[in-house]
Amino acid sequence: MLIEIIWRGYTHWSMGICGGICFLGIYIFEIVKNDCHIFQKCLFGSLFITANEFITGCIVNLFLDWKIWDYSGQIFNILGQVCVLYSILWFFLCIPTFKIARLIRDKIFSPKKALQ
Repeated sequence: MLIEIIWRGYTHWSMGICGGICFLGIYIFEIVKNDCHIFQKCLFGSLFITANEFITGCIVNLFLDWKIWDYSGQIFNILGQVCVLYSILWFFLCIPTFKIARLIRDKIFSPKKALQ
């Protein structure tokens, strides 16, 4: 939500839920596939975030008609809910996000700490 406030100047509570689900997916991917190259991680993250953004957009924008965002003016958009530009931005945003997920995994939920 903070990223959206910085980017657009406002946010909606549904973005907190969507963002939480996205970070959880990235965190789980970091645990399961921690040996993957960062490019593969970011590709997964971008696709995962874009899919979640599409599902959320279909619910809140198309079904509930809350008009939270509209990418209709962007090139290569799908139903105005996702577009290539933001998928690319998600890819690069995944670089620090995977680093944060790894830090949380290693420093807070480390398997070594659980055994002690």
